Amino acid sequence: MKTFVRIDKRDATLAMAHIYVGFAALALGGLAGLLQVLVRSGRFTLPAGIGYYQVLTVHGVLLGLVLTTFFILGFQHAAISRTSGTYSGKSRLMGWLGFWVMLIGTIMAAVMILLNEATVLYTFYAPLQAHWIFYLGLTFVVVGSWLGGAGMIMKYVSWRKEHPGQPSPLLTFMAIINTVLWIVATIGVAGTVLFQLLPWSLGLVDRVDVLVSRTLFWYFGHPLVYFWLLPAYMAWYVIIPKVIGGKIFSDSLARLSFILFLLFSIPVGFHHQLVEPGIDAYWKFLQVILTFMVVIPSLMTAFSLFATFEMYGRSKGATGLFGWFKKLPWGDARFTVPFIGMVAFIPAGAGGLINASNQMNQVVHNTIWVTGHFHLTLATSVVLTFFGIAYWLVPHLTGRVLTKAMNKLAIVQAIVWAVGMSIMSGAMHAVGLLGAPRRSSYSTYGDAPQALDWIPYQIAQAVGGTILFIGIILVLYIFINLAFFSPKGEEEFPVGEQAETAERTPMALENWKIWLTILAALILVAYSAPFIDMIQNAPPASKGYRMW
Repeated sequence: MKTFVRIDKRDATLAMAHIYVGFAALALGGLAGLLQVLVRSGRFTLPAGIGYYQVLTVHGVLLGLVLTTFFILGFQHAAISRTSGTYSGKSRLMGWLGFWVMLIGTIMAAVMILLNEATVLYTFYAPLQAHWIFYLGLTFVVVGSWLGGAGMIMKYVSWRKEHPGQPSPLLTFMAIINTVLWIVATIGVAGTVLFQLLPWSLGLVDRVDVLVSRTLFWYFGHPLVYFWLLPAYMAWYVIIPKVIGGKIFSDSLARLSFILFLLFSIPVGFHHQLVEPGIDAYWKFLQVILTFMVVIPSLMTAFSLFATFEMYGRSKGATGLFGWFKKLPWGDARFTVPFIGMVAFIPAGAGGLINASNQMNQVVHNTIWVTGHFHLTLATSVVLTFFGIAYWLVPHLTGRVLTKAMNKLAIVQAIVWAVGMSIMSGAMHAVGLLGAPRRSSYSTYGDAPQALDWIPYQIAQAVGGTILFIGIILVLYIFINLAFFSPKGEEEFPVGEQAETAERTPMALENWKIWLTILAALILVAYSAPFIDMIQNAPPASKGYRMW
């Protein structure tokens, strides 16, 4: 007999609070993105004195930081409560404290951006300078996320004490890995904001070391990509097998891949700084090698997923090399929407290898190719998977159901998104190879000799961006329907089970002393000597200025 397991209402409220903020950020950030591509086409001028880079900052911060962080924390709170049991009062209190501190910080940063006092782009590189309230708001967002993460870790520790000698639930383990990755990575951005940018913007110091600031940012900036990606992997590994009616290929393989992501995603920030002086070529080479190590868990994930699909298809009578493909539930948005995200990750991953390669990076560095890659990874693979999660998670948390009408509309939305992104991202990749700069508006390079060659690609970006905005309208309509108007009922929180033929999960995979020690060693090897060299041989620091 099928049993329905519902998350405790108090934990569901906590998770939904995060998700509401995330989708509000999607609405505002998506509008800013539409304005951005229209301006870049050269056929549109922003009204009311709004600046292009102001819109660009809104788009990057709201979608790259606010949407992702709030949605991920909401999903992980729900996942841990579902698989490890209802939160204790202390864990829930930490979750709410984290939420409110993050929300206050988000409002502080957003107000400064809207007032044009923090037009410093998503990366807020020095020597661009923002108002001190913007930096303090970012600090609140990071600290709030630590508080929410502490609530998750407290629940995990409690479960381990109650179940000695047993591996924790797979979804809980994955959420904790991602939380640890986030906490370790954000030490870098917290360091540069608290000890460099905030005192500098307050006038307490006159200058800032730009190289140190950028290095601390990218110590955080690259693992940020995996903080976005791992929740999508959670759905691919654990949720999708249950949705299609199959089994998880291997619990051990899934855990090992997440551990490898934790180990090899943090000490690799230099591959974003390959053209910067001040960093010895040896350390860049080392971190490029470590970057390519991430290919291993990525291929492990692909193998595990397609093994799951084939096992399911064979159980349904599929024959031949790809017979299983026809047996997959293409009419179920819970599967189809994330699957489109999985497919998008194939070219996205290939582009990542190009970006990380010292030689090929020279061709595409600081061109709009990088933006196109970014939109394939985060804005397609990750975001479409998040939408696929929301289509069952939101009704589960609100006590409603995913109706047939909303299921069909969700599949349409994913197709619209895939078409729009293919046009926009494809144009970005193509014109990037022609040398079109990243982040620039049409007006800033209109006099360049090759600018006329770029115009058709810029128009294509505007067309693709407009289609994407239609996709945003559709997903917001579906979200509002599922949260407030869909019929009351019971929507499953699907959690897959390991295949009977899989090997038993070794407890060594959950020995945190081993993995955290290796992680600390890798970070020290990759960063200690370069940081000492930066400080000892620092050039004269730069005074700041504001971008208008």
